Amino acid sequence: MIKESFVRPGGQPNMQQMLKQAQKMQQQIAQAQAELAEAELTGAAGGGLVTATVAGTGELKSVTIDPKAVDPEDVETLEDLVVAAVRNAAEAARELTDQKMGPVAGGMGGLGLPGL
Repeated sequence: MIKESFVRPGGQPNMQQMLKQAQKMQQQIAQAQAELAEAELTGAAGGGLVTATVAGTGELKSVTIDPKAVDPEDVETLEDLVVAAVRNAAEAARELTDQKMGPVAGGMGGLGLPGL
């Protein structure tokens, strides 16, 4: 369905208006992507014994392990804490992506693009 503001009298699509809207959304997407690339999100596990930092794009930047979490007799727990911290940080990155990109993607429905 095409928004009425994109339809000329007689039912003809106003391509100029549609192109302007598409360009505006393209700029918003580029801005959101730049903000995501600059963002850093941290996830923690084990009460902060292990922390992981990811970029807003989801790229793992660093992992910090408190020496108290290191037990040579129980490496498996440390591995689990690292995985949990990375997952926590990745989830924060997904939420930020939804927050930044959601409004832009939601606006595409107004162009009559299917599935958006």
